[in-house]
This record gives sequence, C-alpha cells and structure tokens, in this order.
Amino acid sequence: MSTTPTRMAPSSPAAGDVLRDPKKAAISGWIGSALEYYDFALYSLAATLIFPTIFFPAENPTVGIIASLATYAVGYVSRPVGAVVLGAYGDRHGRKKVLVFAMLLMGFATFAVGLLPTYGQVGLLAPALLVILRLIQGFAVAGELGGASAMIVEHSPDARRGFFASFSLQGTQVGSILATAVLLPLAALLPADQFGAWGWRIPFLLSAVVIFAGYLIRRRVTEPPAYTAGTDGTKHRFPLAELLRTRPGALLRCILMTFTNVIGMATLIFGVSFATQKGYGNGFSSSEFLWVTLVANIAAVATIPVFGALSDRIGRRMLMAAGGVIGGVLVTGYLWAIEQGSLPLVFVCVVIVQGIFFQMWNATFATFFQEQFPMRIRVTGFAVSQNIGLMIASFFPSIFTAIAPPGSANIPLTIGLVTLGICLVSAVATLMSSDTKGTSLEDLEAQKTGRIAGRV
Repeated sequence: MSTTPTRMAPSSPAAGDVLRDPKKAAISGWIGSALEYYDFALYSLAATLIFPTIFFPAENPTVGIIASLATYAVGYVSRPVGAVVLGAYGDRHGRKKVLVFAMLLMGFATFAVGLLPTYGQVGLLAPALLVILRLIQGFAVAGELGGASAMIVEHSPDARRGFFASFSLQGTQVGSILATAVLLPLAALLPADQFGAWGWRIPFLLSAVVIFAGYLIRRRVTEPPAYTAGTDGTKHRFPLAELLRTRPGALLRCILMTFTNVIGMATLIFGVSFATQKGYGNGFSSSEFLWVTLVANIAAVATIPVFGALSDRIGRRMLMAAGGVIGGVLVTGYLWAIEQGSLPLVFVCVVIVQGIFFQMWNATFATFFQEQFPMRIRVTGFAVSQNIGLMIASFFPSIFTAIAPPGSANIPLTIGLVTLGICLVSAVATLMSSDTKGTSLEDLEAQKTGRIAGRV
C-alpha cells in the first residue's frame, strides 16, 4: 500500500496547493473503522449468544431469540437519523470533525452496555436501557463509514480509488475480529454461569480504550484536498434537501444495493442462532461459532483489498452484482452444513460465502456509493442510503426466525430462497447504475452538478 503524496489536479485555485496522501488517509480510516466496528460487532455477537437469556425472560426460547435480535435491529433504526445529522455535519463542517465525534459517542455507549443490570435484577428496565444504548450506537456508527470512505476517496488517485477505499472496509472486519477474539477465550475458559454473570461484560468495558484511542487517532486526520478546495464558505442548502432534490434515483438504487447485506444477516446473525440455540437442535456451542465468525472475518480481511484493487481494473458493477447473487445462492448450502452438524464443512462454507463472494460486493460498495454523489452532499448521500438500507436489512434475522422458527421444516431452503430473492433485487439496482471506475472526481463532479435539478 506504499505511495507518495501527489498533487491534486487543480480543479480550483486552491486545489493545486494541497497534497493528497491516500496512504495516510487509508491508514487513519482503517484504524478508526476497526475501533468503532469493534464496538458494533461486539453487540451483534452478544445479541445472538448472550443477551437472549440475560436481558429477556427465559421461559420461551423463541421469544427470547426474536426479542434479542430485535434489539440488534433497533441500532439500525437510529442509523438513518444519525446519517442525516452526521452526514450534514460532515458535508458542511468537515470529514474530520464528524469522525472524531462518532468515535467518542460509540465508545461511550458500548462501555455503558457493560454496566447494565440484567433482567433478573431489574426486570423490564434492563431491556429498555439496552434499547436506548443500542439507539445511541446506531446513531454514532452512521457517520463512520461515510466520513471515512469519503476522506479516502477524495485523497486517492483516480485509478486506485477502489483499492484505497477498501481499507476502511477491511478495518470494519478487523474490528469484528477483535470483538470475537476478546469474547472467544472468555466463552471457552469461563464456566457458563460465570460467563453469563460477569465475563461477557469485560469486552464492553474495554471500550474505554476506544474512547481514548479514537480521540488520539482522529484528531490528527487532515481534511482531503477535494473537500478543502471546494469549500468557499458559502452556506449551502441542508444536504438532505439537496440530496432528495437532485439525486433521488441514485439514493434509491444505493438503498436497494445495500440489501446485499442480507447475506451477512443470514450467515453470521441468523446462522449463529440457528446453530447454537437449543430450540433449533443443531447442537453447536457458542465458542464453536465464535470461531466460525472469526474465520469468516479473517478470510474477509485477506480478500477485501484484492477485490478493491480488482474493481479498479474491471469495474465495480459486475463485481458487486456477481458477488451478491452467487453469495445469495450459496446461503442455502451454508445453512444446510449447519444442519448436518459438521463443523469443518461449516468452516469451508462460511469462507466461501462470507469470506469470498460477499466481499466482492462489500469491498467495492463504499467506493461505488461515494462516486454516485457530488462532493458537497457526498457524506450525506452515502450515509443516508447505506443506513436506510441497513435499517431495513437489520430486521431480516428477526423475520427469518419468524418464518422459520425452531421446529420448522426445510429451514435452509426457506431462508436461502428469501436471501437469494433479496440479492437479485440488489443486483438489478447495481446494474442500473453507471460504472465509474477510472473517471476522475473532477469529471464525476461536473457530470453530477451539471445535471438539471431533479434529474438523475
């Protein structure tokens, strides 16, 4: 990932005086995303492995699973609000400021989860407090990837935007690995009663480190030259209003493309419940599926920069569409492997589905989404489309549990077909978008800002 700072093409008088440094931007995005997504992924794991019996009544296992997965989804409900507020802040006041704020807010909310009382201690107050903190988490994370990827894209050379921007996505996977790596030894070494009583809290309390580290890292980030050169002090229309007025088609397509995340929801959220919850009877332990999640994320770390670089060579559309559709097809096989009770087969399937084909989409979408919007609404366009899409997609695991509850027949086929149908919708939206690889940001800016208002 070695590079040297390069001068930005002088799209304005100030632009030529500013150096682009894609390496530094990618490193800062990678580290920040890893720390922030440690917090978010930690909750996702706990929602499937721990929270059903700690924060909800234990009398009905199905209700406990659905309720816990619903609190996982609640974090996505607040993400569109965070996207509008933090996206506007990032577009109007700078990428750096929004990244620092989002990091600190996320660290605080996750730390507070580790201090919550259980359902057995305070009753319904426990899940109520959990929901509030999850809402804060969702609000905070909504500004992370949009700001980080905008910063990297605007620092990067035109021919390598996909490669450099993929490192912010790789950082999110590293964050998931860190969360799993902290939970794994605790779940494996502590007796079940101690893990349920206090062991699960340790990874959440470690988020105090995130608050400190995040401040140190993000306060050193410099604004990208494309942003500083294009900022003339004029107070533009509220970014959301301009987004809805000028780019509604791009917004809708990006929302639909985001539904490809159903692959991760089916494999690493519903799939974990399907494998470990007693009601489904597949007999896997929590520690075994922490390993499955860890292996999937390690595979993703290896493949993301490869697909990011490949998108710069062959284009982004076909890579995203093919990865989503093939990944959707293979979800049935992954859930079937769980039903067979073969852990080695599960490892193979999760690497193929989640570590390879889903990453063809995941490594590429951040660059592609950023390229769909002009600079003055870039963070807002990315954040609003991604987070509305994720808000809808986050309910898929609960829907999966409702349509295929414990005791149902043909669960792998049922969930697999639903997943594939959603992936096909996303693929159509992808193919309806124009490819942008190799086109300069200046040319993309001219194409988008030069269109007649209301057209896309």
